[in-house]
Amino acid sequence: MNEGLTHLDENGKAIMVDVGEKNATGRLAIARGEVRMKESTLKLIMSGEMAKGDVWAVARVAGIMAAKKTPDLIPLCHPLLLSSVSVDFTPHPGQGRVEIEARVRVTGQTGVEMEALMAVAVAGLAIYDMCKAVDKEMVVSEIRLMEKHGGKSGTFLRQE
Repeated sequence: MNEGLTHLDENGKAIMVDVGEKNATGRLAIARGEVRMKESTLKLIMSGEMAKGDVWAVARVAGIMAAKKTPDLIPLCHPLLLSSVSVDFTPHPGQGRVEIEARVRVTGQTGVEMEALMAVAVAGLAIYDMCKAVDKEMVVSEIRLMEKHGGKSGTFLRQE
């Protein structure tokens, strides 16, 4: 009945997949997203003049914390001992947008795609929170997995 659906048992009930027999391997996931905003908002962020403080620092820490909390928020995700999490921002002046990239590494029995996606999403929300007083029309979007390395399924590279 549930052939191929790994998060359901034989009775159709949700389960956490048993990864206990899998070999621990090095794994990496890279995710990206963006926040679109008014050009004036981006200028405030880049100049360090946002009233709430350093937008990049707050959003970076929020993204890192989110990666670490992924199994608390996404049902059936395994708690993992993450090796590293990085969150970086690339502002695009003239386009009114900031690209967010998260890289998450682990040596473990399951991948870190959800942790990387969560880091990007929460970093974007933190940017929104830090800037909403001057720009309520910001849009957090395009959150997607770019690369995945390691594990049984091997490598995934998004073709854009």
